[in-house]
Amino acid sequence: MDKQFDITNQNRKLLRSLLKYIPENLLFEIPPGFRNSIWWNLAHIIATQQILLYRFSGLTARVDENWINTYMKGTLPTGIPKKKEIEFLKNGLVETAIWAAQDYDKGIFEGYEEYTTSTKVTLSSVEDAIHFNNYHEGLHLGVILSQIKVLGIKLG
Repeated sequence: MDKQFDITNQNRKLLRSLLKYIPENLLFEIPPGFRNSIWWNLAHIIATQQILLYRFSGLTARVDENWINTYMKGTLPTGIPKKKEIEFLKNGLVETAIWAAQDYDKGIFEGYEEYTTSTKVTLSSVEDAIHFNNYHEGLHLGVILSQIKVLGIKLG
């Protein structure tokens, strides 16, 4: 699973690095043709990982339940987050990836409640969830890059 966690970590570092190019006011803007903002996509990535790995393993998530409930599948942006939430996102993108790898290495993921995703992929173990989570995050990276382009944000 080391490679899967490396993929997650590298993707999260890339996502975090994009933040330095995105003006804060554009972080929360919903571009034409989209249902959500760059912010929502980033926050959703953290929420989904926590649900797929921790909740379905019968464990308490490592992030606040309010965060998860605000950004889980089926939610929409609800306004501009507080500064403390913005700081959590900047650090949490990488921290939550590291925590998941550490928790996996500790062996805390013992059981798993089977779950079929909206893309009709059935997850039967935390390993399935880790693999699917990387796919899910890749989809959202693509959405974020599209939003950056539509908003006219220059990267670098």
